[in-house]
Order: sequence, then structure tokens, then C-alpha cells
Amino acid sequence: MDEWSQLQADLGVQFDDLLLLQQAFIHRSYLNENPESTAGSNERLEFLGDAFLGFVIAETLYQSSPGLNEGEMTKVRSALVCQNSLANTASVLGLGDYLFLGQGEEKGGGRHRPRNLACTLEALIGAMLLDQGVSITSDFILGLFNPGLRHINEEGIATDHKSRLQELVQATRRDRPMYHLVEEEGPDHDKRFWVEVVVDGEVLGRGSGKSKQLAEKNAARMALRRWKQG
Repeated sequence: MDEWSQLQADLGVQFDDLLLLQQAFIHRSYLNENPESTAGSNERLEFLGDAFLGFVIAETLYQSSPGLNEGEMTKVRSALVCQNSLANTASVLGLGDYLFLGQGEEKGGGRHRPRNLACTLEALIGAMLLDQGVSITSDFILGLFNPGLRHINEEGIATDHKSRLQELVQATRRDRPMYHLVEEEGPDHDKRFWVEVVVDGEVLGRGSGKSKQLAEKNAARMALRRWKQG
């Protein structure tokens, strides 16, 4: 099995146009040192892939997280498609091994440079979209980013709920929210904690989690939902 067949097997996608797949890995530095090459750089594919990736993540958030507002969805999307996130994903896929680089870029560690890795993943998505269409490319994206979507929805956004609840309570000049551990269950290696958030003696929300911190965040989320309902 040659390296491109191996890459496609690892990706779980077989390209009809192998040259299109290879173009996704051509860094501009390679063309600067190989002007006789008839292939273009991956920059146009990167542009397309970036746009489609953002669309798929945005649509998924809209459909799967009706409780998130515009600002929260923007934060989740930005966290998932930021350079570091894309570079880490590209590194796990081993995309840097396939890059066509100029000698200077190669010597400068270009195969491991976060920007190069992030752009290559976006270019790969763009090439896949042109070669395989919307459905297969969407499935590929979601296979990569669904774990991150679940993690951020559970951990990251919940953090904002505590801050926002604090702001709302302070705006009404009431006592600050107090979080009380009311229950814990399970063995030490797999505990679940239950927390209530109380304002002026009134329980506004109750939440659970695998840590006290996460339970507090989920309690704040429930309190905010109750607050919005009046």
C-alpha cells in the first residue's frame, strides 16, 4: 500500500481524483522552489474548506443545542475551529507527514507548525468536498469534531452560565449565588455530585456532574433557564 492509499484508508474516504487530494498538501513554499510544477498550492482549497467546516459546525450547533444563544454558539464554533484545535486534529491524523514543503520551510519545522497543520486540514476538507460531495464531507467533519462538541457543551459553555447568573443576581442587588453540595453518589473512581444554587434562601437550580465544579456549572445553567422563564 503506497502512502496515499494509506492516508485514504486512515481517513476512511477514497478519492476519485488523487491529484486533488495531493493538492491539499502542497504548501506555497514548495511551489516557490519548484516553479515547473503544474499543480497549485492548497490555499484555494483551504479557503473552501474553512467556509464549509464553519457551516457544518454552525448547523450542527443550531440543530443539536436549541438552548444555546447566538453568542454561546459563536464561542463553541470558535473554540472548535481555532488554529490550535485544527492543528491538534491534523497532527492526530498525521497530515504533516504528507506535506509538500520547500527546503527552507522543511528545515524550519514546517511539518509541525500549527498554522501549516490547521491550513492543511481545511484544504483537505475543501478537496474532499469537491471530490466526494456534501454528505461524505459532512460526515467526515462530524466524526472529527463531535467529541469536541460534546465536551465544550458540557464544560465550556457551562462556565459562562455561572458568570452570567452572578451578573443577573448582582444587577437586581440580591445576595450573590451560593452553591451547596447536597448529595454525592457512586464509588470514588466514578462519583457523581449534586449541587443546588441558592439566592436569598431560594433554590434556583440543581445540577449534577462528575466533579463539584461541573455540578455547580450545571446548577447555574438550570437557574438561568428558570430565571428566563420568569
